[in-house]
Amino acid sequence: MNLLILAANGQIARIVESRILDEAQFADVHLTLGLRNPNRLQELATNPRVKLLDVDLDNADEVKQAMVGQDMVFTAVVDHDSNNTATKNVIAAAKAAGTKRIIATSLLGLYDEVPGEFGRWNHQMVDSGLPAAIAADKLLADSGITYTTLRLPWLNDRPEVKYAITHRHDTYIGVSGSRRSIADVVLRIVADPSFAANDSIGIADPDTQGQDRPVY
Repeated sequence: MNLLILAANGQIARIVESRILDEAQFADVHLTLGLRNPNRLQELATNPRVKLLDVDLDNADEVKQAMVGQDMVFTAVVDHDSNNTATKNVIAAAKAAGTKRIIATSLLGLYDEVPGEFGRWNHQMVDSGLPAAIAADKLLADSGITYTTLRLPWLNDRPEVKYAITHRHDTYIGVSGSRRSIADVVLRIVADPSFAANDSIGIADPDTQGQDRPVY
Protein backbone atom coordinates (compact mmCIF):
# COMPACT_ATOMS: atom_id res chain seq x y z
CA MET A 1 0.00 0.00 0.00
CA ASN A 2 1.10 3.56 -0.74
CA LEU A 3 0.13 6.06 1.97
CA LEU A 4 0.50 9.81 1.59
CA ILE A 5 0.66 11.82 4.81
CA LEU A 6 0.22 15.57 4.42
CA ALA A 7 1.39 17.97 7.14
CA ALA A 8 3.66 15.05 7.92
CA ASN A 9 5.68 16.73 10.67
CA GLY A 10 2.73 17.01 13.07
CA GLN A 11 2.93 15.15 16.37
CA ILE A 12 0.22 12.61 15.51
CA ALA A 13 1.66 12.16 12.01
CA ARG A 14 5.08 11.43 13.50
CA ILE A 15 3.61 8.70 15.73
CA VAL A 16 1.83 7.15 12.74
CA GLU A 17 5.03 7.23 10.68
CA SER A 18 7.11 5.68 13.44
CA ARG A 19 4.69 2.84 14.02
CA ILE A 20 4.33 2.09 10.30
CA LEU A 21 8.08 1.85 9.91
CA ASP A 22 8.59 -0.16 13.11
CA GLU A 23 5.69 -2.64 13.20
CA ALA A 24 5.67 -5.84 11.16
CA GLN A 25 1.99 -5.60 10.22
CA PHE A 26 2.74 -2.45 8.19
CA ALA A 27 5.84 -3.81 6.43
CA ASP A 28 4.18 -3.47 3.02
CA VAL A 29 3.20 0.20 3.54
CA HIS A 30 5.26 2.75 1.64
CA LEU A 31 5.13 6.33 2.90
CA THR A 32 5.14 9.56 0.95
CA LEU A 33 5.51 12.38 3.46
CA GLY A 34 4.44 15.81 2.27
CA LEU A 35 5.31 18.87 4.34
CA ARG A 36 6.80 22.30 4.11
CA ASN A 37 10.57 22.12 4.67
CA PRO A 38 11.05 18.34 4.31
CA ASN A 39 14.44 18.60 6.01
CA ARG A 40 12.49 18.53 9.29
CA LEU A 41 12.09 14.78 8.64
CA GLN A 42 15.61 14.32 7.33
CA GLU A 43 16.23 11.34 9.63
CA LEU A 44 13.76 9.37 7.45
CA ALA A 45 15.29 10.37 4.13
CA THR A 46 17.44 7.23 3.79
CA ASN A 47 14.63 4.80 4.60
CA PRO A 48 13.80 2.85 1.42
CA ARG A 49 10.07 2.91 2.29
CA VAL A 50 9.93 6.71 2.63
CA LYS A 51 9.75 9.51 0.09
CA LEU A 52 9.92 13.11 1.32
CA LEU A 53 8.24 15.87 -0.68
CA ASP A 54 7.93 19.62 -0.25
CA VAL A 55 4.14 20.09 -0.21
CA ASP A 56 2.10 23.11 0.74
CA LEU A 57 -1.52 22.01 1.22
CA ASP A 58 -2.67 25.31 -0.26
CA ASN A 59 -0.78 24.61 -3.49
CA ALA A 60 -3.02 22.52 -5.75
CA ASP A 61 -0.21 21.43 -8.08
CA GLU A 62 2.02 20.25 -5.23
CA VAL A 63 -0.81 18.25 -3.66
CA LYS A 64 -1.73 16.78 -7.05
CA GLN A 65 1.85 15.68 -7.73
CA ALA A 66 2.18 14.13 -4.26
CA MET A 67 -1.06 12.17 -4.73
CA VAL A 68 0.08 10.30 -7.86
CA GLY A 69 0.18 6.56 -7.18
CA GLN A 70 -1.24 6.80 -3.65
CA ASP A 71 -3.84 4.37 -2.32
CA MET A 72 -4.70 6.42 0.78
CA VAL A 73 -4.09 9.92 2.11
CA PHE A 74 -4.03 11.14 5.70
CA THR A 75 -4.30 14.90 6.14
CA ALA A 76 -2.80 15.46 9.58
CA VAL A 77 -3.95 19.03 10.14
CA VAL A 78 -7.36 20.66 10.66
CA ASP A 79 -8.66 22.74 7.75
CA HIS A 80 -9.24 26.17 9.31
CA ASP A 81 -9.38 28.01 5.98
CA SER A 82 -12.70 29.73 5.30
CA ASN A 83 -12.31 28.74 1.63
CA ASN A 84 -11.39 25.12 2.52
CA THR A 85 -8.53 25.32 0.04
CA ALA A 86 -6.65 22.38 1.54
CA THR A 87 -9.67 20.05 1.58
CA LYS A 88 -10.62 21.01 -1.96
CA ASN A 89 -7.05 20.42 -3.13
CA VAL A 90 -6.91 16.97 -1.48
CA ILE A 91 -10.26 15.90 -2.96
CA ALA A 92 -9.38 17.15 -6.45
CA ALA A 93 -5.96 15.48 -6.32
CA ALA A 94 -7.44 12.20 -5.05
CA LYS A 95 -9.98 12.16 -7.88
CA ALA A 96 -7.28 12.89 -10.47
CA ALA A 97 -4.97 10.18 -9.10
CA GLY A 98 -7.63 7.57 -8.37
CA THR A 99 -6.79 7.57 -4.66
CA LYS A 100 -9.65 5.72 -3.01
CA ARG A 101 -9.33 6.58 0.70
CA ILE A 102 -9.07 9.87 2.62
CA ILE A 103 -8.52 10.32 6.36
CA ALA A 104 -9.03 13.91 7.51
CA THR A 105 -8.34 15.60 10.83
CA SER A 106 -11.07 17.77 12.34
CA LEU A 107 -12.56 19.14 15.56
CA LEU A 108 -15.05 17.89 18.10
CA GLY A 109 -18.28 19.84 18.13
CA LEU A 110 -19.13 19.81 14.41
CA TYR A 111 -22.69 18.68 15.08
CA ASP A 112 -23.28 20.23 18.49
CA GLU A 113 -22.69 16.69 19.75
CA VAL A 114 -20.62 17.53 22.84
CA PRO A 115 -22.84 17.67 25.94
CA GLY A 116 -22.85 19.62 29.17
CA GLU A 117 -20.57 22.32 30.50
CA PHE A 118 -17.62 20.99 28.57
CA GLY A 119 -19.63 21.19 25.36
CA ARG A 120 -20.50 24.80 26.10
CA TRP A 121 -16.86 25.64 26.87
CA ASN A 122 -15.55 23.74 23.86
CA HIS A 123 -17.94 25.54 21.52
CA GLN A 124 -16.74 28.86 22.87
CA MET A 125 -13.09 27.86 22.39
CA VAL A 126 -13.37 26.44 18.84
CA ASP A 127 -16.13 28.72 17.57
CA SER A 128 -13.92 30.62 15.11
CA GLY A 129 -12.75 27.39 13.46
CA LEU A 130 -16.07 25.56 13.38
CA PRO A 131 -17.55 26.90 10.12
CA ALA A 132 -14.49 25.86 8.12
CA ALA A 133 -14.35 22.46 9.83
CA ILE A 134 -18.06 21.85 9.22
CA ALA A 135 -17.69 22.81 5.56
CA ALA A 136 -14.64 20.55 5.14
CA ASP A 137 -16.56 17.61 6.59
CA LYS A 138 -19.42 18.22 4.15
CA LEU A 139 -17.04 18.48 1.20
CA LEU A 140 -15.61 15.10 2.09
CA ALA A 141 -19.04 13.54 2.59
CA ASP A 142 -20.14 14.84 -0.81
CA SER A 143 -16.90 13.96 -2.61
CA GLY A 144 -17.80 10.41 -3.66
CA ILE A 145 -14.47 9.22 -2.22
CA THR A 146 -14.42 6.88 0.79
CA TYR A 147 -13.44 9.11 3.70
CA THR A 148 -13.21 9.31 7.47
CA THR A 149 -13.38 12.56 9.41
CA LEU A 150 -11.57 12.29 12.75
CA ARG A 151 -13.17 14.57 15.36
CA LEU A 152 -10.31 15.01 17.77
CA PRO A 153 -10.65 15.74 21.49
CA TRP A 154 -8.41 18.07 23.42
CA LEU A 155 -5.10 16.26 23.13
CA ASN A 156 -2.50 15.21 25.65
CA ASP A 157 0.78 13.29 25.54
CA ARG A 158 -0.15 10.49 27.92
CA PRO A 159 1.54 7.24 26.90
CA GLU A 160 -1.51 4.99 26.94
CA VAL A 161 -3.71 4.12 23.97
CA LYS A 162 -7.25 4.25 25.30
CA TYR A 163 -10.30 5.61 23.50
CA ALA A 164 -13.98 5.29 22.78
CA ILE A 165 -15.32 5.92 19.28
CA THR A 166 -18.60 7.67 18.65
CA HIS A 167 -20.30 8.11 15.29
CA ARG A 168 -21.88 11.03 13.48
CA HIS A 169 -25.23 10.93 15.27
CA ASP A 170 -23.89 9.90 18.70
CA THR A 171 -23.28 12.05 21.73
CA TYR A 172 -19.53 12.60 22.10
CA ILE A 173 -17.95 10.58 24.93
CA GLY A 174 -14.99 12.07 26.80
CA VAL A 175 -13.22 15.41 26.60
CA SER A 176 -9.54 14.52 26.10
CA GLY A 177 -7.39 11.82 24.60
CA SER A 178 -3.79 10.99 23.87
CA ARG A 179 -2.10 11.69 20.56
CA ARG A 180 -1.07 8.03 20.62
CA SER A 181 -4.76 7.09 20.67
CA ILE A 182 -5.52 9.21 17.61
CA ALA A 183 -2.56 7.69 15.80
CA ASP A 184 -3.90 4.23 16.68
CA VAL A 185 -7.21 5.02 14.98
CA VAL A 186 -5.39 6.17 11.85
CA LEU A 187 -3.41 2.93 11.85
CA ARG A 188 -6.59 0.87 12.22
CA ILE A 189 -7.83 2.48 9.00
CA VAL A 190 -4.49 1.86 7.27
CA ALA A 191 -4.70 -1.80 8.30
CA ASP A 192 -8.38 -2.10 7.31
CA PRO A 193 -9.61 0.67 4.97
CA SER A 194 -13.22 -0.43 5.55
CA PHE A 195 -12.94 0.63 9.21
CA ALA A 196 -14.93 3.86 9.84
CA ALA A 197 -15.54 4.20 6.11
CA ASN A 198 -17.73 7.14 5.12
CA ASP A 199 -18.13 8.17 8.74
CA SER A 200 -17.23 11.04 11.00
CA ILE A 201 -15.93 9.60 14.24
CA GLY A 202 -15.36 11.15 17.63
CA ILE A 203 -12.37 9.82 19.55
CA ALA A 204 -11.64 10.40 23.25
CA ASP A 205 -10.65 8.66 26.47
CA PRO A 206 -13.95 7.55 28.03
CA ASP A 207 -12.44 7.97 31.50
CA THR A 208 -12.51 11.75 30.90
CA GLN A 209 -16.29 11.79 30.38
CA GLY A 210 -18.00 14.28 32.68
CA GLN A 211 -14.99 16.58 33.05
CA ASP A 212 -15.67 20.28 32.52
CA ARG A 213 -12.26 21.04 31.04
CA PRO A 214 -9.53 19.17 29.11
CA VAL A 215 -7.42 16.59 30.93
CA TYR A 216 -3.67 16.84 30.34
